[in-house]
Amino acid sequence: MSPVMPDRPALVAHARNAIARGSKSFAMASTLFDRVTRERAWLLYAWCRKCDDIADGQDHGGALNPAGDAQARLSSMRVLTATALRGEPTGDPAFDGFGLVMRECRIPEQYAQDLIEGFALDARDWRPRSEADMLRYCYHVAGAVGCMMAVLMGVDPADEATLDRACDLGLAFQLANIARDISEDEAADRCYLPVEWLVEMDIPPGEHMKPWARPRLAILSRRLADMAAAYEASARHGTGALPPRAAWAVLAAAGIYGDIAREVGRRGEKAWDRRVVTPRREKLGWVVRAGAQVPGRARRWPSGQGRPASLWKRPGR
Repeated sequence: MSPVMPDRPALVAHARNAIARGSKSFAMASTLFDRVTRERAWLLYAWCRKCDDIADGQDHGGALNPAGDAQARLSSMRVLTATALRGEPTGDPAFDGFGLVMRECRIPEQYAQDLIEGFALDARDWRPRSEADMLRYCYHVAGAVGCMMAVLMGVDPADEATLDRACDLGLAFQLANIARDISEDEAADRCYLPVEWLVEMDIPPGEHMKPWARPRLAILSRRLADMAAAYEASARHGTGALPPRAAWAVLAAAGIYGDIAREVGRRGEKAWDRRVVTPRREKLGWVVRAGAQVPGRARRWPSGQGRPASLWKRPGR
């Protein structure tokens, strides 16, 4: 029996549950959107979360369990995504909701393919050799999502300058993830620190979480935090192209997630003793501060400021 496409309210309800379970930070920021944008953001998030879970054998971002046939999981992800993009029911509400939001917002399919390519890199046990390699990976798993979110919020797909800033926010988020999750990734036999960085610190492969390497690892985590801050700062200058409530949500998310990278850098050698999170009271603080920073009020983030030439450029730019 062929699967039946659920109605939109059912897909939205599933997506709302997915973001509530998978990311309290993004769930809080999403409440600042208008209703339609909020629902669409949930639908896109649910697909991203499900793809991530399929790739890593997780449940809403729980413990990594990448054992098994990674290529088979990747193939399943590709088939379900392609089916959803054709507008056909998949039997999975995360993919059905994704197809719906892609059609509603006319989001270029290339960004979805770019995200899946990030999972393909993991399936091949890929490791970054250079800083540029690491940033390319960050684009695939997060920068492309930033571009999709920008179009979802009303940015013209041809507005490359604003999409660059949206990509920058995704890069900032992923750099924070890499810094925070070094220990968790090592337990899953993964490492997203560039080989050239480890060589620079004289840390042999697979030794970066050893106690003797902690002082050197702290130097690299601060480097990641500084890079995340630079991309976060650039991303804020794209908020002038967004509707006010969307800009509010983006600025709040930037601050909330940016605090993760800042805290990792602050903790130094102790950054991985316990997982870094942004406390609820600080999240609420960012919601308030972001409201005062919305372009058109304080005009703190002029869109005319050029993007720093030193920042990495996404594919095709």
